[in-house]
Amino acid sequence: MTDIRSYESGAAAQSAAAEPQFGDYVALLKPRVMSLVVFTAFVGLFVAPVPLDPFVGFCAILFIALGGGASGALNMWYDADIDAVMNRTRRRPIPAGRIQPDEALAMGLFLSGLAVVMLGLAANWFAAGFLAFTIFFYAVVYTIWLKRSTPQNIVIGGAAGAFPPMIGWACATGGIGIESLLMFALVFFWTPPHFWALALFMKEDYHSAGVPMLTVTHGRAVTRRHIFAYTLVLAPFALWLGLTSVGGPLYLAVAVVLNALFIMGGWRILRRDEAAAQADGYRVEKSFFRLSLIYLFAHFAALAVQHVLGGW
Repeated sequence: MTDIRSYESGAAAQSAAAEPQFGDYVALLKPRVMSLVVFTAFVGLFVAPVPLDPFVGFCAILFIALGGGASGALNMWYDADIDAVMNRTRRRPIPAGRIQPDEALAMGLFLSGLAVVMLGLAANWFAAGFLAFTIFFYAVVYTIWLKRSTPQNIVIGGAAGAFPPMIGWACATGGIGIESLLMFALVFFWTPPHFWALALFMKEDYHSAGVPMLTVTHGRAVTRRHIFAYTLVLAPFALWLGLTSVGGPLYLAVAVVLNALFIMGGWRILRRDEAAAQADGYRVEKSFFRLSLIYLFAHFAALAVQHVLGGW
């Protein structure tokens, strides 16, 4: 396993010619991940029982997004060495030589500080402290510690992606409620089956990079069992959220349908023969991965619509 220091010396010698474009700095913020952060944080803020001034709410979401982007930059800085050997990530700005690791580190640290301070000024300092903890958790606990040391990396590290709806809720209320905890649980228990489904058809990438993903350390059969188990654990939390003050009949109906589909998808993956999966290009696994994206978006969209319509 290479480390970031050896990578930096190689990157410095690599094509000094590549000039960074504006899009490279945007890519450094992981906009796809940021979009999930923004959406779940917005829903957490929107459905909270304390109304927030629209301009304050806009600023809060903007600074949460900035904090999410800062986390992405710090992640890309530290993971530049393994990104360079994975097909899925080798075209990112740092391994491609368009942005130097030191630039990414400076950008990540600056944006982190800016996002936390501005969120504290715009909303409240509890939410700002929560955002600071989330950035630390993703950049240090997940990226630096867990990702390269344990096959449970995505399980524990998934908490970082589950905090945004709680931060949005905290921006409006200044605290934590059972509703925000259940929104956290929804994202937290969704994360492992989502990423493990990806790992099933991207195993060689993780293997070549030396990342101890469950597919690498325990094999695909064990990973399939874990995916199905997590779909069963996830469903009660998704349904329980529908029985709280932010839930209602629309959300509950959406949750019932989606969780039935998710459990069925997990069951199909569990029963898959590996030879058959390879033969058809992991069609079922890729379909489950796409379903997982719809699953999370639809749950939070249903919460927002239910809030407009009125809950229980």
